[in-house]
Amino acid sequence: MNSFLYNEFIFSPRYRIWRHVLYWSFHIALWAAFWVVMDAPGSYGRHVLNMAMWIPAFILFSYPLVYIAIPYLLLQGKVMQFFLLVMAWGAAGLYIDSEYRSYVLIPLQEAMGLTNILPRGPLAFCYLCMTTSAASPMIIRFFKLWTLKQNDWIYAQQEKITAELQLLKAQVHPHFLFNTLNNIYSYSLENSPKTPGLILKLSSLLTYMLYDCSSHEVWLEKEIGIMKNYIDLEKERYGNKIEISWNVEGDIKGQLIAPLLMLPFLENAFKHGTSEQTEKPSLHVDIAIKHHKLHCRISNSKNEYMAKGPCGIGISNVRQRLAFIYPGLHELSIYDEGDFFIVSMMVRLTGYIADYVTSPGAQAVARTVPVSIPGAN
Repeated sequence: MNSFLYNEFIFSPRYRIWRHVLYWSFHIALWAAFWVVMDAPGSYGRHVLNMAMWIPAFILFSYPLVYIAIPYLLLQGKVMQFFLLVMAWGAAGLYIDSEYRSYVLIPLQEAMGLTNILPRGPLAFCYLCMTTSAASPMIIRFFKLWTLKQNDWIYAQQEKITAELQLLKAQVHPHFLFNTLNNIYSYSLENSPKTPGLILKLSSLLTYMLYDCSSHEVWLEKEIGIMKNYIDLEKERYGNKIEISWNVEGDIKGQLIAPLLMLPFLENAFKHGTSEQTEKPSLHVDIAIKHHKLHCRISNSKNEYMAKGPCGIGISNVRQRLAFIYPGLHELSIYDEGDFFIVSMMVRLTGYIADYVTSPGAQAVARTVPVSIPGAN
């Protein structure tokens, strides 16, 4: 299908003359065969000659409809004007048919000494032949222009989706950085010796977002490592006041995923869950890869009396990005269990590179951002 939609011979202006020559040659051969089947007097070669001499009349009658009525009336939604023009031009076709045979075709055949010449004046089957000959190029022109319009619409939709995805990513980044910088700022006020290490971890996050996240897909291993870095930054903030459970199962190497799909849920868990609890908060992260499906479950304790509000911008953006990037290939469920908030996400991974471990290019990508090893706390 794509080879037809983007065939250069069909749509490129440089082949316009060749397309017309090919079409009318086929038209002549087909109609000549039709007259032979109908037992019209004369050989196949004679019918080919007759149809070739008839082509100027066909062009004169059909091209105004093809190049004026179709693009400027029918495809512009002016259906009534289109049908009125077709009817009026159809009536004029009777005159064009009769005059062309009387003053061009018949004198030309007589000059060539041909026999079995049609009489002058209106003839029903000649007019039918001419109107039928106009219908084919009209249909071809309509579907060609309609296809081009569809291609333009599809391209515009793709550009719109790309722009929206870039906007969604741009909205995720400032929101995430704002919370992370606040954590480091609190340590810098205390002149904590941990500040340089935290800055290094933040540097890895920035490098990831500035370079890796500009791609449509990133290594799942790196995305998980960045999540672990984020947890490490938050653990420095909470210390022993928070209980964190982190579990990763399955082979995450060589898997590809759209960036920043899980991190906003993790960020939301800290911002709206654990940070607003007076008692000891808890966070549980479970990630598993089974049959090229990513299963991610993030649950965090929260104050059950906290007023319910709309989902944050991070979660809203992830919903939209999942709908754009993985239509029909994902599931997202969010539960508010009173004292627990649970996010469960499944994504069918469409990208996989089997030789990830041994590939020098993959190893180079893996070394781009220093991350903590996803594992125990």
